[in-house]
Amino acid sequence: MPASRSRAALALVLVPALLPVIAASAQPAPDALVERQITPFVRRIHQDQRGRLWFGTNGDGVIRYDGASLAYFDAREGFAGFAVRGIVEEADGTLWFGTERGLMRYDGAGFTHVLIKDGPVFPGFNDVWALTIDREGAIWVGTLEGASRFDGETFTPFELPETAPDWSRGVTSARIVHAIREDDRGRLWFATNGGVFIRDGDELTNISTADGLCGDAVNDVLFARDGSTWFATHHHGVCRLQDGKFTHFGPADGVEGVEAWSLFEDDAGNIWFPTEGHGVYRFDGTAFTNFGPDNGLLSGAVQCVAQDRSGRIWAGGYPGLYRRDGERFVNLTRELPWP
Repeated sequence: MPASRSRAALALVLVPALLPVIAASAQPAPDALVERQITPFVRRIHQDQRGRLWFGTNGDGVIRYDGASLAYFDAREGFAGFAVRGIVEEADGTLWFGTERGLMRYDGAGFTHVLIKDGPVFPGFNDVWALTIDREGAIWVGTLEGASRFDGETFTPFELPETAPDWSRGVTSARIVHAIREDDRGRLWFATNGGVFIRDGDELTNISTADGLCGDAVNDVLFARDGSTWFATHHHGVCRLQDGKFTHFGPADGVEGVEAWSLFEDDAGNIWFPTEGHGVYRFDGTAFTNFGPDNGLLSGAVQCVAQDRSGRIWAGGYPGLYRRDGERFVNLTRELPWP
């Protein structure tokens, strides 16, 4: 086993899919606050075709909210994974969850465990970090050991160049894929520790700091409706590619923090993203607005932002789940009904 793989395997054993918890430990939340949450750490938020909200956690499987009650799914209900890093939905309503133990398929009646590679192989092949469904209906999976395409029956590996492992992240490898996004031309963008690789038919190109990207360790990519492309990086914040030019947003623009985990565009065209230790930022096309403790958002380690069908903005991280109410965020706990 190459040295990079063996070290990645060791990292996986030492910190099994709980990297953001390590980061959040620098800003501990009061025990009473954590205990009241629906789960200590919300990583992903998805609203399904029936309007139900699914919350992917960082240790408790997945939680479903139907507007009146919370349903918890873990090993006792057939949900094999603990850390949920991706949620996608097929046209027929089938849900897929990417976890550190492979994929979980939910057909409305129960869960089916789907492994990218079965048998006694290096576990990184089933350690899922990214999920997307392309315009042809194929599911693309990014793992600790690269990317693959799933047509419903077979996983076909998609080879990407190896990159330098980022050991500051705890869980890493030379082949990890943090996000996969499809643009309006059908090209697939793979976020890695070596910048972004773009698949356009049979061609593969790379965007990195050599081209003006603000950082090579990319966590997410967003294609905004105005034609710009946004990048969230792990060590150098966020930047935007527009009209062939990169713009890096930092303190001079009102953006603090260098560890950006995700990107989201709401129905009004605002761009939202969290940075470690600095809550959530909203960009309205002109200026950035920060939401933090003064706005009720007590999480210093927000992982994701989402919007439901009624237009409400949600944020998940450590500790817990929040929903926007005006210019404030309200912490949503186990105590129902929610305000």
